[in-house]
Amino acid sequence: MPDDVFRIVITVAVALACLAFLVQAGVAIGLYRVASRMQKKVFPVVERVEAVTKEASPLIAKIGPVLDRAGPAIDNASGVLARAQKILAENQPKIAQISTEAVGIVKSTRRQVERIGELLDDAGSRAKERLQQIDRSVDSTVENIEHAGDAMKRAALRPVREVNGLAAGISAAISTLVHGSRRSSVDSATQDEEMFI
Repeated sequence: MPDDVFRIVITVAVALACLAFLVQAGVAIGLYRVASRMQKKVFPVVERVEAVTKEASPLIAKIGPVLDRAGPAIDNASGVLARAQKILAENQPKIAQISTEAVGIVKSTRRQVERIGELLDDAGSRAKERLQQIDRSVDSTVENIEHAGDAMKRAALRPVREVNGLAAGISAAISTLVHGSRRSSVDSATQDEEMFI
């Protein structure tokens, strides 16, 4: 390798080493800053923890005798639990019988409710049919009354029309006899025709 190339390679290597050294220095400075910030944040917490532990030391000392006194209470509680288990074991057949009877009562009640529901549905449908029947009967009765009213009206007006027609005929005859054989005017003819109607 020629000397010039060797010197260039060495120079580049030294430059790279310097650059690496500068990067490492920058990283070290950054780590120092982060560590100092963390230290500022952690020290107050450590001081608080120390204060809490100092305050908790008397409480911890008082807990020992309380635990010593709690031992008999725990023994009493286990005795109460043992008695409760015994009572439960003794009454288990009665509880099972009551549960079975309760299930039977619920099933019977459900069947009765279903029957009542069916009866109510049946009664509702019968009532609906009966109301429809009554509605049809009322409609038929109203229609019959209307027909009877029309028939009565026609029957009552027929003699009146006949008498009016007869009176108009007599009036026309008398008018013709009194006035002679003059031709009647259009108005009187229309009047005469209206009387017949």
